[in-house]
Amino acid sequence: MENYLQEAKNAASVLATLSGEVKNNVLNKIADALVANSALIIEHNKYDMEEGKRNNLSSALMDRLYLDESRIEAMAQAVREIAALKEPVGRILDGWVTDNGLRIEKVSIPIGVIGIIYESRPNVTSDAAALCFKSGNVAILKGGKEAKQSNEAIAKIIQDTLESEGLPKALVSLLPDSSREGVAKLIKMDKYVDLIIPRGGEALIRFVNDNATVPVVKHDKGLCHTYIHKDADIDEAIKIAVNAKCQRPGVCNAMETLIVDEDIAGEILPKLKVAFDTESTKLLGDEATRKIIDIEAATQEDYHTEYLANILSIKVVKGIEEAIEHIRTFGSGHSEAILTNNHRAAEKFLNEVDAACVYVNASTRFTDGGAFGFGAEVGISTNKLHARGPMGINDLTTYKYKIYGEGQIR
Repeated sequence: MENYLQEAKNAASVLATLSGEVKNNVLNKIADALVANSALIIEHNKYDMEEGKRNNLSSALMDRLYLDESRIEAMAQAVREIAALKEPVGRILDGWVTDNGLRIEKVSIPIGVIGIIYESRPNVTSDAAALCFKSGNVAILKGGKEAKQSNEAIAKIIQDTLESEGLPKALVSLLPDSSREGVAKLIKMDKYVDLIIPRGGEALIRFVNDNATVPVVKHDKGLCHTYIHKDADIDEAIKIAVNAKCQRPGVCNAMETLIVDEDIAGEILPKLKVAFDTESTKLLGDEATRKIIDIEAATQEDYHTEYLANILSIKVVKGIEEAIEHIRTFGSGHSEAILTNNHRAAEKFLNEVDAACVYVNASTRFTDGGAFGFGAEVGISTNKLHARGPMGINDLTTYKYKIYGEGQIR
């Protein structure tokens, strides 16, 4: 492990010398190579899919795992979009001259060596590699065992492209020991690794957070709420709620709990049930909800659950204060939405709900690096430091101060 990490650290100095133009050229060649090798990637992905069926992976995980030509083209397009982003390294973030004439610049620089631990989705391999490369960071990738063959195929294509451009393949690599013990070693290697980004299930996040000596930016669960306020447009609210839950239920920015004001519950809940029945959504509700529509009971545990499936908990509240308190109790700090035409209520929700992304009259499904205009993302951080929300390319940099003097002494 130490020899492997030493190679990664050494490679960082090579990457630091590359211009933005060179990095972009390499990224575009990686994108072309992914498309050119689609058949190879799909062949490896089929093996992972067959293993997934044998291991009874959930439909949400199988959807995340699956690759075809269009998804591989989307992966390549994401890499091209990263190449097209403004150069994140060398930006002058601030600058000033002190009273004694020192000229100080605050300049963005790479973080260094970044370990990214993720599950299921093989497209994260190319996204994370490209984001790290563009931002001048060495990427150590640890994907889930369910995507082992797919990840290995994608990583080899990237490494072959790097080597064809005269660059060390250690700039992007898969962790050689992908066991739990291997991860446990990696997250304690603060001599070589500068940041760990875990994204996945609660057990993974808890393990990394409890055991790491390397700094960690968590990409924790997405227990997202949509609150339909009494002053919402009913038809628009139904459309947004159905999108937030059903457009893609197995992702972290999908709604898991719908909160409804009691003032409009009698009118909107029957209409919501018709809409969700059309999408075959399983509905669970509190006592107040079940007095209006015939659905199964929701437990306290349901309100704590990130389903990542087409299941929705419903809660009726007496007003915005109770809605905010419910989110404060059960939310994960990911994405929360209020649907209302009342400006004061909207501003109260925006100001008092503590989450990375807070919406008015829009689906939580927009919490995404691409939708925010960042290009691909390395994940969605539920941390408050140093990055929060969709973690784009600029969040993979830190900074240093450059000080220009003319003989000043203290």
